[in-house]
Formats: sequence, C-alpha cells, structure tokens
Amino acid sequence: MKRVFLIVLDSFGIGEMEDAEAYGDKGTNTLRSVSSSSLFSMPNMKELGLFNIDGVTCREGVQRPQATVARMKEASKGKDTTIGHWEIAGIISTQPLPTYPQGFPEEILIPFREATGRGVLCNKPYSGTEVIQDYGDEHVRTGNLIVYTSADSVFQIAAHEDVVPVETLYTYCKAARQILQGKHGVGRVIARPFSGESGHYVRTPKRHDFSLEPPAVTMLDQLKSAGKDVISVGKIKDIFAGRGITEAVFTKGNEEGIERTLEYLDKEFAGLCFVNLVDYDMLYGHRNDIDGYARALAYFDQKLPKMLEKLREDDILMITADHGCDPGYTVSTDHSREHTPFVMYGKTVKPKNLGTRETFADIGATVLHYLGIKPEFAGTSML
Repeated sequence: MKRVFLIVLDSFGIGEMEDAEAYGDKGTNTLRSVSSSSLFSMPNMKELGLFNIDGVTCREGVQRPQATVARMKEASKGKDTTIGHWEIAGIISTQPLPTYPQGFPEEILIPFREATGRGVLCNKPYSGTEVIQDYGDEHVRTGNLIVYTSADSVFQIAAHEDVVPVETLYTYCKAARQILQGKHGVGRVIARPFSGESGHYVRTPKRHDFSLEPPAVTMLDQLKSAGKDVISVGKIKDIFAGRGITEAVFTKGNEEGIERTLEYLDKEFAGLCFVNLVDYDMLYGHRNDIDGYARALAYFDQKLPKMLEKLREDDILMITADHGCDPGYTVSTDHSREHTPFVMYGKTVKPKNLGTRETFADIGATVLHYLGIKPEFAGTSML
C-alpha cells in the first residue's frame, strides 16, 4: 500500500529566482537569513541533503546525502500561497492573481456592503496585527468591518468576535467570495476574527480561508478520481477550495500539524497526506522574526527522525515550500520570489541530486507517478 507524505514548509525559500528583481525581491534568501540565527539547527535535514541543493551556500553539504534533492523553480507568475500550491499540484499560472495596492475599488465594495449590511474600514494594504489595533476601536463602536489586503492576492475581513460572531463572519466571507470572481478573482478571502479589549486586541485561531477554485485539473483531482485517499493537514483544503480532498484536519499551528502528520503515519490509507506548516510564513517571515523562524525550523528538524522511523517500506516523504518570505529582508515584509527546496526520502528512493527543476509541477507529477497515475498536466516525474 503506497503512501506519500508531502510537507510544505510554508515560505521556506532557498534563494532568489532569476526574475526576483521584477518582483522587488532582489537579494532575498530565506534560508540564508534564518541560518544566521544562533537558534538555527537542522542536522537531520542536513543529512538528508538540504545543504547539497544547487545554490545553497550558507552551510556545508554532506558527502553522501540520504535523500534525493533538487532546487525548484516557480514557472507561474506570482509568489503567493495559492499560486505556489497550485503549481505543486500541477497548475502553472500564466497570469498573476489580482492584487490591490491602492485598496479595493467601489465596484467590489458596493455589492459587499449591500451583502453584509455593514460599512467598511481601512481598505488598504496593512499588517494584520496592526490593523486591529488601529481600527479595532472604531469597528467595535460602529460595527463596520475592517477590510484590508497585502502584497498577496487576498481580501481580508477582520471583526471582533463579540461584535460579529465567527459564523457570521464566515458568511460575509462567502458573500465576498461570490463577488470576487473574474478579473477580481483574488486567490483568497480570509476571515480574521479577533478578541480582547482596546489597546490589547489579539487575533484568534479561528481564521478561515475561502479560496478561488483551481482553474484546471490538479494531482488532487486525479488522485481522488482514481480512488486514492487525499488527506489534508492544515490549510491545504482551504487552498484548493476543498476540491480533490477526501479527508481533512485543520490545525492551530506547526506543532499540531506535525503531531497530526505523525498520527497519519500510523494510520492505514493509500494515497497522499498533504501537509502545510504555516507558522514559518504567518508568524515569522511576515514579521521579520529571524530567531522565531529559526526556532520553528529547529523544532521541525527535531521531529523529523520520528517521522522517518514511522515510514513504511513503500512510503515516500517529500519536503518542499511554496515561495519565500525572507525575514532578513527589511525592504518588505511580503513574500519573496525564491527557489524552493525539494527533499524526497524513502526506503525505495535512491539518493541523488537532480539539480534545478523548471517547475514545482514536477512534484505533483512525481506523486502521481509513484501512485501509478499518469499526470494530466505539465510536469515531469523525478523518480
């Protein structure tokens, strides 16, 4: 019974892509920045071959890596979560998803106000932690919704749980998702509930993403159609708008995501367990927290031997990322256009260095190849 465990270390880039300057990201390198921290420690990933990947120079590689490794290029136009995960699953996006650096136009906001019966505050790119401090009091006083965006293709709605119940906030997000289609089809509408008192507002763990449905067939669709299990851990189900998923568990952070993955390693299923560990991006990359990012990577590395021990004879473990978010890049706190790592380990996988691959879609093609399915998208198996 063949199983693949595909883990995305969200935003763990390993160095700028050739076109990084066009995205305002020249010189970015997430791995190099986090490796400068005294808290950085990834001896197990080192043994697998992380530092043997093309272009990785911040640490010495090992003479005999235990895994197959590669440097992945993103063929799509963009550098966000949705675009990155879609490409991993086989969709190459030739056009970037829309962004709104000047805020959302009235042709979006008018129907949104009508659908919710509430006004709108902010309406511009903003830090998610700062926006609730700056607009939270007015929101509580008026009931108007805090609507903001970022450099990514997102429409975010923040509301205090005592003012707008979480389920109501989700309903508002669903209404926004219906409005945001076509030329305004942002990658994600995100519910951002918060709680607390004036001056001490905090985001709660009840965030929920309402994603644009993938525009073409993905490896998840193909796996489900073939009768395979497709298990989502973390926000994978949200990213793919639920499509192609047979079972899902949501998590509150990396530690829970790792624990759920360890539990699935002990369960019986045939197919894919697709995991997203979001804290690297959400808590550390966007906040320029080098030490926090390094500490979180060290925690994953500490848990890695337990994962490897639980792998069965026909299991494959893949570790990759969806984009960069360099915490040492002070010009911006946004995602960065970077190469990503690919590390593949299994008892049946012969270790080798595959150099630089032209698209993340090679990962999806590899998953399908291993599980006996011919990909219906561009991408070349690495087996």
